Amino acid sequence: MTIPPKHANRPGPTRRQFLGATAMVGAAAVLGASGTAATARPVNLRPTVKAGKVRRPGANDAIRVAIVGTGGMGNGHAHALMRTASRGEEKVEIVALADPCDERRESCHKACVERQSGVEVQHTRDYREILAREDIHAVLVASPEHWHAQHVIDALEAGKDVYCEKPMTLELDEGLEVRKAVLAHPEQIFQVGTQMIMLPKYQEARKAIQAGRIGPAVWSQTSYCRNSTTGEWNYYAINPDWKPGVNLDWNAWLGRLGPREWDPKVFARWRRYRDFSTGIIGDLLVHVMTPLIYALDAGWPTRVVATGAHIVDHAMENHDQVNLTVQFENGHTMIIAGSTANEVGLETMIRGHKANIYLGGRHCDIRPERIWVDEVDREEIICPDIGNDQDQLRLNWLSCIRSRQPAMSNIDLASKVMVAVDLAAKSIWTGHAYEFEPRSLRARKI
Repeated sequence: MTIPPKHANRPGPTRRQFLGATAMVGAAAVLGASGTAATARPVNLRPTVKAGKVRRPGANDAIRVAIVGTGGMGNGHAHALMRTASRGEEKVEIVALADPCDERRESCHKACVERQSGVEVQHTRDYREILAREDIHAVLVASPEHWHAQHVIDALEAGKDVYCEKPMTLELDEGLEVRKAVLAHPEQIFQVGTQMIMLPKYQEARKAIQAGRIGPAVWSQTSYCRNSTTGEWNYYAINPDWKPGVNLDWNAWLGRLGPREWDPKVFARWRRYRDFSTGIIGDLLVHVMTPLIYALDAGWPTRVVATGAHIVDHAMENHDQVNLTVQFENGHTMIIAGSTANEVGLETMIRGHKANIYLGGRHCDIRPERIWVDEVDREEIICPDIGNDQDQLRLNWLSCIRSRQPAMSNIDLASKVMVAVDLAAKSIWTGHAYEFEPRSLRARKI
């Protein structure tokens, strides 16, 4: 049984709308947004650029990076990469920017020119102009979620190494297309921006589990919870000077989710809207699920059920409280809580038959179950302070571009995370549980 897309009950586009939307997608590249969906909707995302040669920096060359999407995350990555260069941690230059919003793009461009002496920085509304350049080694995709898949596929086709902001895609069907593209380009580096994978405690937990220290890992729990007085993601400012058709290409930003009337709230705060994001699940919970899935190494998610509620923020389309249950191939079950209405979350831990691993702090704390205290010793594995984990993830990407070794937050891990994200979102909106079949990469409603 195939799962209907989130937009399945909407009337189909007229021929004029369809042609207009097609023109938009081909016209200017951009940021997008994300949706909820579950998967199994037939999709065939084809590259919209010509195949390019893989360009690798020489040992003494700077890694030349282009950024697609210069909103909050893209601008933040730009400044972080420039700090990386100024601190001498890696030779890296930002040489191109793409965004359909002139104000955002020009602001980021000004900062890049001022902080990178002598570096010429191209900026354009059309990301395909950047991908056509053979002197660019890598592309950082920081567009809204509904554009991730196309931007990643096009960047890979153009021969670039890719860092993609989380979640990898808006919907699982797009994620599986990205997976195909990454596997079809094994010579290129692909990283997803889930930075907590760099925390040493998860690597120590993985080693402890694989060594049989805690017996079979039975179930685990984690969460990402925060609170606000004004509503989550409303801190993204709305600029009254934004003028679609003048200094902003709204249709290009919408891409496949257009056409629709201009809405500055959607443009600035798209994570609050169901069509454009899975909200808490894709924006926040991916951070805590990714390293825990890595530590457990329990296979693919095979069954997902979730609930969501509007408890405080009734103006937000996406939910301000979500609870997920995800079961994996080996039977392990993960419980995940997310909230934007209360900041007290669950303690991150893995429960084993013989011992439990506590991961709430910086270290990996293994404590035996009462009946196994004579066989299993308590041990606190002291983990180093690595500083900013997002800085470390970017450095991992840059290091992999040099060494050609696989990145930490890779396509296999990201694909499993997308199964959990997408099916949880679908479960919330439909009220059904979902199963996923790893061999066929298909999901079905239970």
